[in-house]
Amino acid sequence: MNRRAFLSGAAAFGLGAAASTSARAQSYPSGVVRFVVPASASTPPDILARIVANALTDLEGWKTIVEDKPGAVHMLGIGEVLKQPADGYTLFSVTAPIAATPALMPNAAIDLDRDFAPVIRVGTGYNVLVVHPSVPAHSVSELIDFLKKNPDKHTFSSGGFGTPAHLLGELFKLETGVQATHVPYNQFPQAIADLLAGVNTYQFITLLPVVQLINTGKLRALAVMGGKRNPVIPDVPTIAEAGFPQLVAEDWAGILVKSGTPAEVIARVYGAVNHALKTDKVREALAKIGTDVGGGTPEEFGAHVHAETLRWTKVIKDAGIKINT
Repeated sequence: MNRRAFLSGAAAFGLGAAASTSARAQSYPSGVVRFVVPASASTPPDILARIVANALTDLEGWKTIVEDKPGAVHMLGIGEVLKQPADGYTLFSVTAPIAATPALMPNAAIDLDRDFAPVIRVGTGYNVLVVHPSVPAHSVSELIDFLKKNPDKHTFSSGGFGTPAHLLGELFKLETGVQATHVPYNQFPQAIADLLAGVNTYQFITLLPVVQLINTGKLRALAVMGGKRNPVIPDVPTIAEAGFPQLVAEDWAGILVKSGTPAEVIARVYGAVNHALKTDKVREALAKIGTDVGGGTPEEFGAHVHAETLRWTKVIKDAGIKINT
């Protein structure tokens, strides 16, 4: 074959491939779209995924299912997504702790920038710092003073290694110089139960499971870990207002897909989810679980995931957190 014939054939192949990709994007989705959630059923990540999945069914007519794949510091969910084709039919519904997985599981050689492509930020929530009412602290500064006077005599709890509660607890120790022991729980409700019983001293936790406990005085909220006050507990100051802006941490959520997914398919998913986020029904559903509506471009979400990965990698390294695998 001469060079001209080869180039003509290559050009035809390129046009054919582009046409095929375009056709796939236009017909997407022709089957069921799976939302893989690296968390347990009925937890905030699962609830967020179901809100979006149901909205896509109602607004776009998509067939969707949500599958929870908790365990191994998100590695079960990651593995499930990565073994699927890069065709957009498996969406990875992630939350902030995913940014810690590469540092917590270094032997897995996971690179979020390399292995996944960003689609959209779904929402942003914030944890709240709560203490048992018996703790003689009504502010963050008072808690720090109390802990420093009693080094290594108190504990903070979480729903497990690598969870926001754990990472925030370690960041809190690094930035304030307090000494306290982390107590991880396999069952999130048990962590709350032991906090209520006074077994542990404090915890960083999403607002939804504890808002009634705060309002009834069974737990005392000292600060919201975000940049603004939460309207559900408007009298509780932000951590920045308490004097610790370096502790502001978002409990964000978003959607990733396997790297290599066609740009046209990513754009299709992005457009559908972005449309859903603008509806009153989705906004109200997110507000009920204390989450601000997300949005923005895939590029912006990708940059955010990258920055969060760097931040929590440093915390994990500085705190000397290691998980035996």
